[in-house]
Formats: sequence, C-alpha cells, structure tokens
Amino acid sequence: MVHALPSSASRARIRIATVPHGDAYVDAALPGTAVPVGSRHDPSPWLDPAYLTAHAGSVDVVHVHAGYGHLPEDEVVSWTEAVRRTGVPLVVTVHQLRDPDQPARHRHDAHLAALLATAEVVFTLTPGAADEIADRFGRTAIVVAHPSVAAPDPDTGAERGLVGLALGTARAALPDPATLLRAALSGAVSGGGRLRVFAEPGQLLPADPDLAIAEGLEVVTRDPARWAQQLQELHVAVLPERCGTHSRDLEICRDVGTRVVAPSCGWFADQWSEVVVYGNDEEHGFDPVSLGAAVGAALTRPMPRPADRAWRAEQQAAVRAVHEQVYEQVLADRSVSV
Repeated sequence: MVHALPSSASRARIRIATVPHGDAYVDAALPGTAVPVGSRHDPSPWLDPAYLTAHAGSVDVVHVHAGYGHLPEDEVVSWTEAVRRTGVPLVVTVHQLRDPDQPARHRHDAHLAALLATAEVVFTLTPGAADEIADRFGRTAIVVAHPSVAAPDPDTGAERGLVGLALGTARAALPDPATLLRAALSGAVSGGGRLRVFAEPGQLLPADPDLAIAEGLEVVTRDPARWAQQLQELHVAVLPERCGTHSRDLEICRDVGTRVVAPSCGWFADQWSEVVVYGNDEEHGFDPVSLGAAVGAALTRPMPRPADRAWRAEQQAAVRAVHEQVYEQVLADRSVSV
C-alpha cells in the first residue's frame, strides 16, 4: 500500500529535468511549482553522464519517463552511477514494463533494473503495473492516473459501427498484418460495421487477395495533427501490439468517447473500464478469433460518452499535487543527507 506523502508548507520553484523534456504526458503531469530545465533535444542531453555531471548544479530533480531505449545497457548503468555521484535525486515513471519499440526484451529489462535501483521514487499508471514492478524489481511504485491528453472536438461526430486500426510501421511487436486485418474486418462486418485502417504516408496494405476484394474496408492516412479527431470518429479503436503496458491512444479514446479493444498483454484494462480484451501477447501469441469476437462484442455496446472535463481537470490536479509532494520530499531528503 502506498501512503500519501505529507504536504509541505513550502511552494518554492523546483528545477526539474525531465526525460523527455516535454510531451503530452510530461506536460500534463508537471506541477505549477516545477521549472523545466533544458531544451527539447532528442535524445535528451541529460542522459549523457558528462552533461549531467557538468550541469548537476542547475537542476533539483531528474525525472525519467522514457527516451532511453536507444542506449546500450552499460551506458544506462554508467548514467545511473553518475546520478549517484552527483547526488541529484532521480524519479522514474514506468510507462512501459515491456517496450513495443524495443525488440530485445532483456535490454529494456536491464534499463529498468538500473533505473529503478537508483530512483528515489517510482511512479506508474495502474495497480497491476505496480504489482508487477514490486514482483520483478522489488520496488514500491506510487500509482498515479494517466491525465487527460486530448479534448473532444465538438464539430467531430462518431460513426456507429466504424472500427479503426492503426497499422503503424512494421515491427516485432505487431502480429502478421494480413492476419490482423482479416480478423478485425471479420469482427467489424459481423457486428454490422466496417473497418477503417490508418496507414502511415505511403504505406500499403499487405498483398493479400482476400483483402484486395474485401467489402467494408477502407484505408486512410493517419494524420498526427488530427489524431484525436480521427479516433473520435470511431465507434471502436483496436490496439494491435502484442506487448506493452499502457497506452496513450487509449487515454485519447477515453477523452473523446471511443471504445477500445485492447490486447491481453500489459495493463490496458486497468487504465479504463471501457476496454474489451482480446488474446494478443508474447506468451500465447495472437488469437485472431478472439479479436474478431472482441470487435463484434464492442460494437454491440453503446459508444461511451467523452470523459467529463471537470472530472479530468480534478484528476490532473491530483496527479500534479502528488508529483509536487514527491519533488519536495526528495529535495528535503537530499538536504538532510548532505
């Protein structure tokens, strides 16, 4: 059980170096007392031991969310050693216990082991992930909700029966695209709907004769600038990865009122109750029959209402308050130990 930290009377500005410097989640969770330090370079210079050592005096806390997957395992270990030498408090939020963009599982595990062994405080987004962190790494994680990252567009309507699937780029975390599409299409059509595939610019559907003549299938280009609106147009959105822990797209769907069909890996169903789960994980593989059934079942349910904006604002305020308390606490602990 995680106990709330005592509230501090001080509300001094705290210099925070986040990795990455900023994105939708980082910006939403950062409290008003935090002053972001650094610039939006990718990869972050704060992950360079020499840079961290040289600039340790200009930052109060380093908070790592993501952006370290490109580093070899020994470089992450070297970086955590620099964190210990400089005495800068490290906070880590575990968004992914298994990174869909990292083919080598052992590498991500090694990254997390080094980071969590060094972090003074660990956050994660769901109770299930917190339990897994305790089992695998022996750390207690503070569970904070994923704050709102989108708002529904009042001029965008949803089409009942429309199922969406974003293929993305080919990677090890995705099942065979043709099998995935056939299963999603079967579920959509059997539920009285149709399938919209979101492709990257220039991306083509798999060369499959059944798909070439399939009815109820359309392909559109995924538009990052309009992604929330594209998800809002759907009745159901399918998440295709066979590994991963949490999903930002799921939170966008919650914000705009689109039901989610999510894989059995990770803790997606812990994020939001309006999730229908299908079989797709590294242990058992992809079950196309379960995907078709899950899509069909999701289409029988009404489209959820967009998340209440007042409730989302209260939730975000609570998330920011917890971050603020943690930053103040690790700073207080640091001053006592110096």
